[in-house]
Amino acid sequence: MSTLTGQNNYFEDFRPGLVIKHARGKTIEVTENVLITNLVMNSADAHFNADKMSRTPFKKCLSYGGVNMSIVLGLAAQDTAENAIAEIGMDKMRFKSPVFHGDTLYAYSEVLAAKDADRADAGIITFKHWGVNQNDKIVFEGERTVLMRKRGS
Repeated sequence: MSTLTGQNNYFEDFRPGLVIKHARGKTIEVTENVLITNLVMNSADAHFNADKMSRTPFKKCLSYGGVNMSIVLGLAAQDTAENAIAEIGMDKMRFKSPVFHGDTLYAYSEVLAAKDADRADAGIITFKHWGVNQNDKIVFEGERTVLMRKRGS
């Protein structure tokens, strides 16, 4: 496990197998979930109908998966996006466990691959990102491929 927290992370700093525990965590607040979920017009009862959700095994409203994913990727960004030139792709997104208002998410990243790009100033890195809640239960995982600046370019 390593920590790279900071702005000085270039292509050369990432090697396959490197696992990063990101420094920050973020508690899911009602405002974030409700505002963003409304803005994307996701009106599912699971996110807004506390009465109905009280009669389910969850017992309360769930945080929208798009919010959870964004928070995990945002927490990882300080270490994996500061010198990114372009986002190439995102794949294998999975929402593994429910997230509720008041849960705190933490992020981890693993470098799956690092290879030269078709340009001298950058390389291509594939990360696996995952988020855990305050109980270390995985709530989100996904892969992200980035065109990353090389040092000195």
